[in-house]
Amino acid sequence: MLMKKNKELEALLERIENNVSNNYKDAAQDYLKQYEAKLRELAQEGALKDRQKAHYESLLDSYKERMKGFRHKDQKPYWT
Repeated sequence: MLMKKNKELEALLERIENNVSNNYKDAAQDYLKQYEAKLRELAQEGALKDRQKAHYESLLDSYKERMKGFRHKDQKPYWT
């Protein structure tokens, strides 16, 4: 059975992915924060089914892990 996708969360995920692939680190981090806030908001409102909530929380965890240290200020200069 297919799970219905949440349009708002999917749009934020697309923005995160686009920014990550273009190496826009700060923008990707900002969208990740927006995604997390929107996920919490929808979960508190009861707007997500259990499967949806589990799916989107799992994506949040994987993006958080993937984007640790993914900031311009954390970037090491190649000449050092």
